[in-house]
Amino acid sequence: MTRMAVKFDELLDAFDFVSDGQPFEHDAYLCLETGVIHYHSDLVDLEEALPDDIDTPGKYIAIPHKNDLDLGKRLALRFADDLLPGSLDDVYDIFRHKGAYGRFKSLLENRGMLQQWYEFEEKSRKEALRQWCEESGIEIHG
Repeated sequence: MTRMAVKFDELLDAFDFVSDGQPFEHDAYLCLETGVIHYHSDLVDLEEALPDDIDTPGKYIAIPHKNDLDLGKRLALRFADDLLPGSLDDVYDIFRHKGAYGRFKSLLENRGMLQQWYEFEEKSRKEALRQWCEESGIEIHG
């Protein structure tokens, strides 16, 4: 089977779609033969239906959710550990309750570090997705 190279920006869009919400609310599948990405959502009615052969082993791969790549709570804790000296316990406490990201971002805004978080998050997101592609044998360009 010949595998197609996939544009990284298209994979990133699919990753964002899958990660926009709770795990399993949105799905995207990359066809390893054509490089086409197919989308599915339990919340949004999409025009395109998934291919009938979506369960064919080795033909499609599910695009991961950000939590699958440790880009949720663990990323925030890593940021706090690296860049918020003395605040790691506060951040752990924030993530023990609902609405954690809003409170985490408020903490960062109060300390003038919100933009630094966004840059850290974006860089980490791209690195993690590129690593997933490498581990999954997906050739990317761009």
